[in-house]
Amino acid sequence: MQDQPQIAIVTAQDEGWPPGLESLSGSAELLLANDRASLTDALARADILMVTDFRTDLLADCWPAEHRIQWIHATSAGVDALMIPPIRDSDIPVTNARGIFDRPIAEFVLGLILCFAKDFPGSLHYQAQREWVHRETERIAGKRVLIVGAGSIGRQIGRLLGAAGLEITALSRSARDNDPDFGRVHAAGDLAELLPTADYVVVAAPLTPDTEGLFDAAAFARMQPSARFINIGRGPIVRTGDLVQALQEGRIAGAGLDVFEQEPLPANNPLWTMPNAILSAHMAGDVVGWKDALSEQFIANFRRWKAGETLQNLVDKERGYAAR
Repeated sequence: MQDQPQIAIVTAQDEGWPPGLESLSGSAELLLANDRASLTDALARADILMVTDFRTDLLADCWPAEHRIQWIHATSAGVDALMIPPIRDSDIPVTNARGIFDRPIAEFVLGLILCFAKDFPGSLHYQAQREWVHRETERIAGKRVLIVGAGSIGRQIGRLLGAAGLEITALSRSARDNDPDFGRVHAAGDLAELLPTADYVVVAAPLTPDTEGLFDAAAFARMQPSARFINIGRGPIVRTGDLVQALQEGRIAGAGLDVFEQEPLPANNPLWTMPNAILSAHMAGDVVGWKDALSEQFIANFRRWKAGETLQNLVDKERGYAAR
């Protein structure tokens, strides 16, 4: 490898340099690319892309006919924004941030389940009104959870929820037995059969052609009226209009949503004012220090790249996620 490779850092327009990359000084030249002009220039010069803007659509617009890019890294678990044809169909390795967000997201999901079961939104509402309203709440022990997506995030969710006493069923692209955490993992084709069995349905799958629009009116119609739906995967996996209708008509009891088809969620979307919806701003995995951890992960992989070693967290570009 060359002594001073050039690394293009692809960020959103309102973001600067990711923290913690100072240790690369002397080992690489860093190029900040946060708009069309700077990205076009960087793509013509870069050996490596580090993409921190997981929503970017500029890559498709600016990708050059000729380049020298040898590796692309996403500082996110999902890589759907990177899977444009010239990247997906090339031999350029793509890596992701597998492992950084797993435990924080699992904690977030457990928090949402507790919010629903213990009616924390109701308590906060009555507190604001200075009303003393006694209610009974639910136990979570013994409740059945269907986790859609049995990758590293889904696996950590299953471990934490299982430790809290919930019963876990996992679903993935293909079935497998003797899984160390789930035992039996069901195939994607079993979704319709499994939906009526769950008290909580948790989406932890990546966005791929197979998962886009997976949760539509038909899926929600198969869930129990008492079930809650949680999405910490990707917004376009869910048809928002169908979810809104299911909540309005009482076909499901509630939804905890961290991701949406359109982000930010438009201010006029009915979800904002629904008493049975808990919303957050795509932040389930963003704990204190997360950006530093992402940079540390990239730097460790950069050193492997420089040494000619196998990169960690290699993504299967056809499937759209990192292999186990």
